[in-house]
Amino acid sequence: MEKDLGVLVIHGMGSQHNGFANPLIDEVTELLGSSAGARVAWAPVYWQDILESRQLAYMREAKRNHDVDALRLRSFVVSALGDAAAYQKVAGSKNQTYERIHTKVEESLSELADVQLGGAKCPIVVVAHSLGGHIMSNFIWDRQHDSAAKKKALGPVKSMQTLAGMVTFGCNIPLFTFAYDKVEPIKFPGPKLSAAHKRKARWLNFYDPDDILGYPLKALPAYRKVVDRDVAINAGGIFSSWNPLSHSDYWTDNDLTRPLTRFLGEFIR
Repeated sequence: MEKDLGVLVIHGMGSQHNGFANPLIDEVTELLGSSAGARVAWAPVYWQDILESRQLAYMREAKRNHDVDALRLRSFVVSALGDAAAYQKVAGSKNQTYERIHTKVEESLSELADVQLGGAKCPIVVVAHSLGGHIMSNFIWDRQHDSAAKKKALGPVKSMQTLAGMVTFGCNIPLFTFAYDKVEPIKFPGPKLSAAHKRKARWLNFYDPDDILGYPLKALPAYRKVVDRDVAINAGGIFSSWNPLSHSDYWTDNDLTRPLTRFLGEFIR
């Protein structure tokens, strides 16, 4: 069946598995209904395997030969903060982790554009959790600053010129802006969208006030024009919605999946 929309889903910091996006995809597809759901092409970006073996090896060594407490919390911190630290791109040097993660994004985007969308110039929505929002912001920035020749060779979808939506949740982009005197976000929406799709384009940012790793974006003056809404929600269940564990519990929470479904539905004929 012909697709109307492509959705790229990327996870953030912390331990993940290769099927991380399946619960969200299944729930949103069900909410859309079989007819509309069939017109959406999904492509997850899984990158945790790049860093996981090193993080696990460190924790095994720390537990074996050193006196450390709160092992479960420490494992989360090593995974979460380790992901963020390893990904950072340092001016004047080449960060292999940065490049390898972006290669994962490129592979999923190529699968989406060339295989699932069959080369069609469809609008693209990015759905990004946590550090994934920062990763995609950097990836899109890099594509927007490619040469005109490279953009033409990639085509409008793979060069992110049909970007019609950013849906971030548990987003920590603000934490990565403090090192810069001038903060400049990506250009949004994409320049190759139709006029009708540009009118529908939105950047929606969801955060739980109890999530210490998720933040509003419009508090950054530079982001006030490109982000449409910061939406405070209550993610998680009885054991997590009131504390930092909510950071991992957005994926199938109705406070996220229902507005996401409504937004995606606007692009389906």
